[in-house]
Amino acid sequence: MNTGAVSVAELRDEARQRLPKAVFDYIDGGADDEHTVRANTSAYARIGLVPRVLRGGGTRSLTTRLPGAEIAFPLVLSPTAFQRLVHPDGEVATAQAAAKAGTVMVCSIAATTPIEDITATGADVWFQLDIQPDRAFTAHQVARAERAGCRALVVTVDTAVFGNRERDRRNGFTELPDGLRCENMVDADGVLRRVEFDADLTWSDLDRLRDRTGLPLVLKGITHPEDARLAVEHGAAAVLVSNHGGRQLDTVPATVDLLPAVVRAVDGRVPVLLDGGIRRGTDILKACALGATAVGIGRPVLWGLAAGGREGVELVLERLRAELERALALCGCAGPGQLTEDVIRW
Repeated sequence: MNTGAVSVAELRDEARQRLPKAVFDYIDGGADDEHTVRANTSAYARIGLVPRVLRGGGTRSLTTRLPGAEIAFPLVLSPTAFQRLVHPDGEVATAQAAAKAGTVMVCSIAATTPIEDITATGADVWFQLDIQPDRAFTAHQVARAERAGCRALVVTVDTAVFGNRERDRRNGFTELPDGLRCENMVDADGVLRRVEFDADLTWSDLDRLRDRTGLPLVLKGITHPEDARLAVEHGAAAVLVSNHGGRQLDTVPATVDLLPAVVRAVDGRVPVLLDGGIRRGTDILKACALGATAVGIGRPVLWGLAAGGREGVELVLERLRAELERALALCGCAGPGQLTEDVIRW
């Protein structure tokens, strides 16, 4: 891989140079005025760290237990659609990088690679699911994910309707180019379906999904503590605090600002994950100190993929892990499990 990037932010710059404007804007953009997109990242800059000293801990353990997987450090690859749009190897390259790093890849329902090819890489894979209005088709997708060997279902719950993404409208970005399609939207008869959202979804739909599968359910898109409490009551194995990277409803606060209230509502009953704005190892540390079991990254994966395929994604994961280990050492912690809010200064 030919890159001089030493940080995730520099990989973003490389991706911008390599990709067509419409494609980069699709990755980079968000809803309306993109206040939430910016808030997700800027929030970490105003959260300070107050390190402890003289505590030993030269040997660190970053291993983290999640539903259906034990990962090497507290980071997973959040679902991102259309990965072959930024690199020909797409989701396969991402899964290979995840396997090498010892972590989970969440495969998007709108992946441009079949789920079977993704799990064949040997990575631990979770399947992201938007429950479709055609419930029989959703049952088909769940069964397909189970047969492919996915370890969990990540049910996205913040997509009642599609967000207003003005960059895409200005660029006329409405369809995939010829040769690419959403491979996991093919039904049992071989017909390609469109991803649809359902504004009529209720907790009862989640109950029916839970009764239909033995896979653990991770609810992605939780921001309100009452919804976190209900998720646990309705059998979620984990909740993922997410505002969809600012791509759905603008002016939702940064996920790290919403995290503590969700953690209190869950009260240790299931793991709490977070995505949105993670760009540094110190961001991971701050989220874990505020109660997250692990974090997810989305855009950085696509930046690395665009910049260098599998090696680019590997570089993203290596940089973030190294930065996390360094930050833990400088905060006097032997691992993320030791972190508490006393190292945080708001």
